[in-house]
Amino acid sequence: MIMRIAMWSGPRNLSTAMMYSFGARGDCAISDEPFYAAYLAKTGLDHPMRTEILASQPNDPAAVGKSLAGLVPGDKAHWYQKHMPHHMHPDFPMDWANGFTHVHLIRHPARVIASYGAKRENPTLADLGYAQCLDFFERFPGPVIDSTDIRADPRQMLQKLCAELGLPWTEAMLCWSKGGRVEDGAWASHWYGAVHRSTGFAGAEGPLPKLSGSSEALLSSAWKLYSELAAQKL
Repeated sequence: MIMRIAMWSGPRNLSTAMMYSFGARGDCAISDEPFYAAYLAKTGLDHPMRTEILASQPNDPAAVGKSLAGLVPGDKAHWYQKHMPHHMHPDFPMDWANGFTHVHLIRHPARVIASYGAKRENPTLADLGYAQCLDFFERFPGPVIDSTDIRADPRQMLQKLCAELGLPWTEAMLCWSKGGRVEDGAWASHWYGAVHRSTGFAGAEGPLPKLSGSSEALLSSAWKLYSELAAQKL
């Protein structure tokens, strides 16, 4: 039976590496943030590479959802879909996600804020998606997995996740070819430099970055939301 995996996470959460990991299995089709263009079209927000993103994907969320519940690309056995909860505008239909297997990927907000801020200045709590991630966890319960734990021991954590999902474990999930994938979103050149240079998960993370000013205040706002999700992690 086909498993459609909706992996929900905020930005800079190891989400692209996880997509590459599942893509390396051989039995999973992968999709990269399919609602990004629809989100930008709906909100009018100015994100890096906005014009290219709008031109690269359908702008109609209903059409996107219908395709995600349709035929699996490449006749693969399963379909791993990388999603951002903050891309899901309240007006977007969500019936396409019924019957999906949902997973929730999180990361310590200090690391997310430092990483996101290096690519786009002055992020807001809405940009980081923690409130939306918690809302989607309550709406679509499923395993919670922390990127720090994955980086510390990718084999063990991915084995645990596969067992939770009912997928057979394969060592192929631990490595991939250097460079991009054809499934990458149009925004890859701006955001995916590190994962394109990689051939697998990076090692354990070091000390938390030191934040100050508005970034420190943002951390305070994000921490409680992150903590509620972290209490549920594998």
